[in-house]
Amino acid sequence: MHPVIRHGLLLSWLAIVVFPLFWIVATSFKPPQDWNARPAVWWPSEPTLFNYVQVWVNDFATGIGTPWDGPEVIGPWGALVNTFTIALISSTVATVFGAVVAYGASRYRILTDSQLLYFLMLRMIPPFVVAAPVFLWFSALGIEDTIIGLIMLYTLITVPYAMLVMKSFVDDLPREIEYAAEMLGASRWRIIWEIVLPMLRSGLAATFLFLFILNWSEYFFALILSKTDVSTLPVHLNRWAGNGGANGFQAALSVGATLPLIVIGLLIRKHLVRGLSFGFVRR
Repeated sequence: MHPVIRHGLLLSWLAIVVFPLFWIVATSFKPPQDWNARPAVWWPSEPTLFNYVQVWVNDFATGIGTPWDGPEVIGPWGALVNTFTIALISSTVATVFGAVVAYGASRYRILTDSQLLYFLMLRMIPPFVVAAPVFLWFSALGIEDTIIGLIMLYTLITVPYAMLVMKSFVDDLPREIEYAAEMLGASRWRIIWEIVLPMLRSGLAATFLFLFILNWSEYFFALILSKTDVSTLPVHLNRWAGNGGANGFQAALSVGATLPLIVIGLLIRKHLVRGLSFGFVRR
């Protein structure tokens, strides 16, 4: 392909990806009269924090300029705390479990690469297919609309990712170091705690942060399993949908919910690409 055509296609794709992000950020700083102005206002002449104040400070759940007068719901800060708690715990548990299984698969062949992929294929089942059974199951257990219920579900759906990613990191560890430690009389547990874990530190961090991003932005299951006691940021953002064109409020909430993920994504981008591609590229 000619370089001009290739670069033109790449620039076109970049514009398609970047433009929605630019529009959300710009809208978050627009005053209400510019939200649906014709012709469109690309960037406000006088940027304002009005939308951020209304959403994050005044704790409006829905509506334009008026508080939510329906059933009591969790505000954005409560949704932020819930999202952080659920994502933190579920990502930690999934990372630890995935690391244990990955080490066993790499060193003791308890699972082959194909079997690990089978676990990942289970995650590829469309969520709406299992939505009804999951809802009935959680209702029967009494964990619907609870933080513990979402933690359990998020852990289950992210464990396949953790196992596959951690397997690549474990395979990359030189076995000769472990063999040398065994020859010097070190026990298996000492080898794991003093040799394997320190070398896996970056892999554990990358896997954890990758799962954290997935759990932070998960929407579908949080929507069907939460009512009033529990709410996450994606569900809270949905309360503004179709609400008389409250675009500025939606944009301000979207920027606040996305900023942590952007920062985390920039921090782990190199580790994430390596963890997802190294093992299978090598084969």
